[in-house]
Amino acid sequence: MTSIPSLMAKIDFASGTIDGCPVTRRTLSQVGSSFADAAALREALSRGDPLLYTVSTCGWGAGSADLHCGLGILYPGRVGDEYFMTRGHMHARKEAPEMYVGIRGRGVMLMQQGDGTGAQAVEMSGACLVYVPGGTAHRTVNTGDEPLVYLGIYAADAGHDYESVRLHDFTSVVLRRGGGPVVVPRSEYLSSLHSNRKP
Repeated sequence: MTSIPSLMAKIDFASGTIDGCPVTRRTLSQVGSSFADAAALREALSRGDPLLYTVSTCGWGAGSADLHCGLGILYPGRVGDEYFMTRGHMHARKEAPEMYVGIRGRGVMLMQQGDGTGAQAVEMSGACLVYVPGGTAHRTVNTGDEPLVYLGIYAADAGHDYESVRLHDFTSVVLRRGGGPVVVPRSEYLSSLHSNRKP
């Protein structure tokens, strides 16, 4: 995390960068285990390893009263029926909330409690705010045809816990059905995949 000495940093929404701040890049192979359809993932990776999203992060200070932010660009695309998504995370300091500011594009924010209960999907688009309460795992999904651009703002000491999501993935998936997105239980989708692929 880069700490900004100035009280102002310039943002380039087109490139997804914040001046002087590092950019993390995640490709399909790095996010792959998040997709429910393993066969579709293997097929997609056989064609290459596309960039799914980038996040430019910076902050002011390091305490609970200080703020950090991440400017994200999540690109459009699908693995089988599943839209491109971020890995998703909880905060290491579980009670820390986060505010997302939608800048451009269309998507869904998947949220659920750390124990996998209370799952919900909130529409995310340009010129919107999405509040993620503390103790909530959250994942961004791009359901549109253009990059989904957003800014996440959180306490400097919130931290990121990716392992919890890796071990206990989201109970819902966002699929393209009938020309648009639908949210279905992961277990239901996995069952349909198994049924459709029986010899």
